[in-house]
Amino acid sequence: MTNHYQPVGCAIQSALREYLTSGQLVELVYRDESGQVQAVHDVVRELFTRAGEDFMLSGRGKLIRLDHLLLLNGQPLSG
Repeated sequence: MTNHYQPVGCAIQSALREYLTSGQLVELVYRDESGQVQAVHDVVRELFTRAGEDFMLSGRGKLIRLDHLLLLNGQPLSG
């Protein structure tokens, strides 16, 4: 797993913003810090950029770097 941030596409950020504003539950599949694939159902609490990297904070307090997202509601993510 790479630590080098790979910017995500506008479509991904836009979809996440829609979930943020609607408060709808979303299924997220992502790679965690140790490289393990995780799947969660949660709401998007916050989207932000820190040190040039984009992050999502889930309703349960999980911080996910956006380039570690693999699937959003079963749909593969590509820039």
